[in-house]
Amino acid sequence: MAEMKEDMFDNTTGEAAETAAEAAETAETAEAAETEETAPIEEASVKKVAPVSSNIKQGGDNEPHWYVVHTYSGYENKVKADIEKTIENRRLQEQMFEVMVPVQDVVEVKNGAKKTVSKKMFPGYVLVHMIKNDVTWYVVRNTRGVTGFVGPGSEPVPLTDAEMRVLGVKKDDFVIDVEIGDTVKVISGAWEGTVGTVKLINSGKQSVTIDMDIFGRSTDVEIGLGDILKL
Repeated sequence: MAEMKEDMFDNTTGEAAETAAEAAETAETAEAAETEETAPIEEASVKKVAPVSSNIKQGGDNEPHWYVVHTYSGYENKVKADIEKTIENRRLQEQMFEVMVPVQDVVEVKNGAKKTVSKKMFPGYVLVHMIKNDVTWYVVRNTRGVTGFVGPGSEPVPLTDAEMRVLGVKKDDFVIDVEIGDTVKVISGAWEGTVGTVKLINSGKQSVTIDMDIFGRSTDVEIGLGDILKL
C-alpha cells in the first residue's frame, strides 16, 4: 500500500510538472507572437519625418521680391559684384534679377570747394531682387562678406511697396506687347534713337535685351521697357 501511494505521488507530481512546463511554453510562445505583431507598430509610431527646409519657396510664389542682405561694413560693393558674377556663371538670370547698393548724392565742401559725391544710404546692407528658393538663398547666404538676410531668424522677408519707395527701388510696371524677334526703337536714355531686335525679355527687371548695331558691330544692350517703342 505504501509503495502504491508513493507511485501515485510520483505520477501525480510528474503530471503536474509536465502540465506546468506546457503552460509556461504556451505563455512564452504567446508573448513572442505578441511582441512580433506589435514591433512594426511601435517602430512605425516612432518613425521621424525629415524636416522641411524653410528656404523652399513659400506657397508656390514664383514672383520676384526685393530682399535686404546684411554685410560686413565696407563689403557692400564687393558682395554686389560677387553675387552678380555668380548669377552670370550659374545662369540664374531668370531667378535673380538685380543687386543694388542704395546710394545718394551728397555735396561736400573741402578746402572751400564743393564736390558732389555718392554715399551709401544704408552702410552694411545690399538689396537683392530675386525669387526666393533654395538655390537663390544659398547663393546669397554663401557669398563672402554676407552675414545673413534681414528678417526673423535671418529668414528672408520681402520689402513692402512702401519700404521700396523709401529706398528708391519701387518702379512702375510697364506692360508692352513685345516678343523675342520684334524690332524696337529706344526712345530715351543713352541709346535714344537706336533701333534693335529683341533677344531676351526679363519681366522681373522690366527690361529687354536688344541686338544693336554699334560702330558696325552687333552688340547686346539691356534697355528698360519704359525706354523702348515697338516698331
